[in-house]
Amino acid sequence: MTNLLICRVIGVSLFVAAAASGGEPTVADSKLRSQALAGNSRFSLYGWIETGLTVNFASPADHQNFGRLLDDRSNEPLLNQLVVAAERSLDPAMADRFDWGFKAMLFYGSDARYLHSTGLLDLTTNDIVQPDLPEAWLLAHFPLAGFATGLDLKVGKFMNCFGAEMTDPWMNIFYSHSYIFNFGCPFYGTGAMATLHTAPGIDFYASIDRGLNVAVEDNNDSASFYGGVTMSCCKGKVSCAAMLHAGPENPGDNHGYRYLSDITTTWKVTDKVTSITDLNYVYDESAGARGYGIAQYLAYAVNDCCTIGIRGEVWRDEDGFYVAQFASNNDFIHFTRGDDTVFDSRTVGGGRTTYGAVTAGLTIKPLVPKPLSGLMIRPELRYDRSLSSSRPFNDSADRDMLTAGVDVVVTF
Repeated sequence: MTNLLICRVIGVSLFVAAAASGGEPTVADSKLRSQALAGNSRFSLYGWIETGLTVNFASPADHQNFGRLLDDRSNEPLLNQLVVAAERSLDPAMADRFDWGFKAMLFYGSDARYLHSTGLLDLTTNDIVQPDLPEAWLLAHFPLAGFATGLDLKVGKFMNCFGAEMTDPWMNIFYSHSYIFNFGCPFYGTGAMATLHTAPGIDFYASIDRGLNVAVEDNNDSASFYGGVTMSCCKGKVSCAAMLHAGPENPGDNHGYRYLSDITTTWKVTDKVTSITDLNYVYDESAGARGYGIAQYLAYAVNDCCTIGIRGEVWRDEDGFYVAQFASNNDFIHFTRGDDTVFDSRTVGGGRTTYGAVTAGLTIKPLVPKPLSGLMIRPELRYDRSLSSSRPFNDSADRDMLTAGVDVVVTF
């Protein structure tokens, strides 16, 4: 399946366009799969470095790109991620026998300010660059008679494969992220997940976790549900992932549920063209707040070295509950934890707004020798606009925002 990345981080097949990497899957996915098929050791040690810059042409005085998380700072270079991971994969040839695997990931970078799970290294420092432990899990495979490849059970802290974009940068088409990713998706879960491979191309999974991006400290001491189904057809050219996260998420409230739901459909139109459609709906019972929208992606692989991408999105924050900017380094995690703290005066919401955004960019993979053979450069131009009467951008003064961004990712 050329230019199609099979994301196995939650033990099920979630299809994401590998046009993000300008060609074949990279890093652990390809390393582990090739080793397993060759009968070699399934253990792999790998990582990546990502650094980026977003130029805001309005040069806002608050130095914020409103509505952004991982690329929130305007006109300021960021060390987004420095990651080292160790992983033992499952062997596809052992589907009819017991097998096991694991993954542990160490993380350092500015993205940690938003990717932290509460209670785990989340208030270690107030610096812009922070440490984190995004993933640490054990995986066991059990064969089951009558099912395609049996049952997988994962225990620990793992990435939530939710929507068209992931927290690992080499899985994405663009440097900047959609409103759906920022405000309509969970990042990581801590708990236990079961994945049932019922038939070729159909997987069901369900988990109980400690809550939305919760690790050790839960702000309401209540568990949440995370699960869904993935399906593929047409020889893998069309795939769909439908997912739901549901549970109490507000501080001190273990009754009002927050529902995050998403349907992502990937269509390999031709060998060079990939289409991704992402539908998202979120609802918070306690606040009576809704958010919903759609993002459409198109990626065209010019050759092995260059891919053109475009993303259009409309996302409505119906009650002004979800979309905001967080100016101080730890404001987001304090907000998530429900801490009684004084927030930076530049930490503001956008009010009841329908957001529109269009992003165009390139993924460039230069033909360079090792150790830079995993080099990826992604320039982009993005235009955001309030489709309502609100003015959330550029010091809460403008209805629109124009940015140019670029990141560099080196995998090893």
